Amino acid sequence: MRTHTTVDSPVGPLTLVAADGVLSGLYMTDQRHRPGEESFGERDGLAFGPVLEQLAAYFAGELTEFDLPLSFAGTPFQQTVWTALCDIRFGEIVTYAELARRIGRPTASRAVGLANGKNPISIIVPCHRVIGSSGGLTGYGGGLDRKRHLLDFERAGVPGAARAVPAGLW
Repeated sequence: MRTHTTVDSPVGPLTLVAADGVLSGLYMTDQRHRPGEESFGERDGLAFGPVLEQLAAYFAGELTEFDLPLSFAGTPFQQTVWTALCDIRFGEIVTYAELARRIGRPTASRAVGLANGKNPISIIVPCHRVIGSSGGLTGYGGGLDRKRHLLDFERAGVPGAARAVPAGLW
């Protein structure tokens, strides 16, 4: 059974989707690869208490690591990439090439980028923390302005992070 709710956030409305009570989607408005609303199930805000609490704490700067059960629907390769995204710490950035190396597929940076773009659980599965090898903010399903906002927000919450970011990133 699928249920959903919508919540306001600093990056705009977020639609949360659960499959059998487990978070399976977090979508922004106008997000690339966002499924049709008819697939979200019935509206039920009560089913998302812990998710809402952790998102509120994250956006308040009080939470740097989510601890929620997640349900990924994707290919085994996509699931590997999405799981590896969860290992990127708050305020850390990595390149698509580095993420490919981390999953043991050093020549698969393009495939990693495609899987990253289809991440169904934005923010909580931090695909925004992946950048291009040149240091540019290449691609983000929620739009580059949102990616920049999330990275700046996280960078501000990590002591010394502003000094650690290479010049010209964003």
